[in-house]
Amino acid sequence: QVQLQESGPGLVKSSQTLSLTCTVSGEAITTVYTYYFWIRQPPGKGLEWIGYIGFRGNTHFSPSLKSRTSISRDTSKNQVTLQLSSVTPEDTAVYYCARITHDFLDAMLTIPKRDFGSWGQGTQVTVSS
Repeated sequence: QVQLQESGPGLVKSSQTLSLTCTVSGEAITTVYTYYFWIRQPPGKGLEWIGYIGFRGNTHFSPSLKSRTSISRDTSKNQVTLQLSSVTPEDTAVYYCARITHDFLDAMLTIPKRDFGSWGQGTQVTVSS
């Protein structure tokens, strides 16, 4: 019943900031014990978690991306936003948002899997050189 939909530009130029929005329906993003992840999958590679924002508004990021990642939320719109700065072609990937409950938080941080929560359909982002 919880549905997530990613949106944003499909093409971004190198050095620019990627900005994507996850619109959540069916449940408030402030619901206790829920965490909203951003995950990406580059071509030919596995899923990589970027970071998440928790129900209290706390954030946590992958060490490799922390320096250029920002995740925020707009509770009035029930939306979660990802911003990834200084992008390069290596950031080209399908980007997903996902709703993860507390029971699967550690598992998600180990190896992200679609079985661990509710996922959006993903959106392709291509970074031009």
